[in-house]
Amino acid sequence: MDRKVIAVLTATRAEYGLLKPVIQRIHEDPELELALLVTGTHLLAEFGNTCQEILDDGVPIRVKIPIVDNKDSVSSVSKTMANALEKFGVYFEKYQIDMLIVLGDRYETIAVCLAAMNARIPIAHIHGGEITEGAIDDVIRHAITKLSYLHFPATKEYAERIIQLGEAPERVFMVGALGVENIKSVSLLSRDELGTAIGFSLEEPYAVVTFHPTTLDGEDAGSQFQELLNALDGFAMRYIITKANADRGGHMINEMVDQFALTHDNVCAVASLGMLRYLSAVKYAAMVIGNSSSGIIEVPSFQVPTVDIGDRQRGRIAASSVIHCGITGQEIRKAMEDALGMKSLLAEKAVVNPYEADGTSEKIISICKEFVINNRIDLKKKFYDLHIG
Repeated sequence: MDRKVIAVLTATRAEYGLLKPVIQRIHEDPELELALLVTGTHLLAEFGNTCQEILDDGVPIRVKIPIVDNKDSVSSVSKTMANALEKFGVYFEKYQIDMLIVLGDRYETIAVCLAAMNARIPIAHIHGGEITEGAIDDVIRHAITKLSYLHFPATKEYAERIIQLGEAPERVFMVGALGVENIKSVSLLSRDELGTAIGFSLEEPYAVVTFHPTTLDGEDAGSQFQELLNALDGFAMRYIITKANADRGGHMINEMVDQFALTHDNVCAVASLGMLRYLSAVKYAAMVIGNSSSGIIEVPSFQVPTVDIGDRQRGRIAASSVIHCGITGQEIRKAMEDALGMKSLLAEKAVVNPYEADGTSEKIISICKEFVINNRIDLKKKFYDLHIG
């Protein structure tokens, strides 16, 4: 029997880190053939050339498809999407793929999903049903839901929202979050090993900082990020700052990170930590600061507080260790002080992470495999109506 070809799309460093256990399970399954599709910022040096991390892991890459129009503008995002639609459309027409697995809500991802739809390739979507009211990702995520056949949300509430969007319950599977599975399964670095790996002393308390552009805010990314830098400046702590993604405004933020690091010896700026170093950094951190989904989904499992800034993650279910705050320097500093005051709660390991579940990647692959091998896929989906009242 011919092996079924399962493609996995990865376009960013964070996405690959989350998808690693899924990719590994496909690669090791004798009945499945892995087609790893690498694109986006993986192929750009300024974002850490993270394609090399994939190769270092010994994972075979099926194809590298460059798509990024690397400019800080609205039109560059549209051009990147157009490139993805065109180039992946050509690829999908040429090569047999039985299912495409995608994660999340990136603009590159929806373009690839549209190309897959045109090629009649069924899509399995991880992390659907979530809400992020402050980012354009929110609209993209729900659109990918409607393009997808199988759904793997992280929580019961997110599963219900996917069904509310008209997807049949028998195709929606609550599995927890891959990022939490990685925390449980990966052997992390010691504090000293981490400090050596990034060339930065971690003997004193430090925070991990990640701030991405908020794509639906009227304010420019630079002014918002400057408020964060104002809050960090003068606070008695060291900082590991990981750079922003390729959204519009990301270049500006990354230039400001570099400048801030040049003038502050308590700051380490890193283009990409990769999954191992990032999770290790979070483990020993006094807090995590920024507006990344990781602060909501993964960090609470370490019993480490998160300062979640602004509206980018507004609407996501969050643990009690997540402190939401506004975007002014004063509000951020107050939240940082509150985070330091959570020591007793966290010392008791009293924080419950709502994204935690057992066997996430195993469930995803076993379900995908069962559908493709047993020919259970009918792309003529019926809209699932909810009868209200």
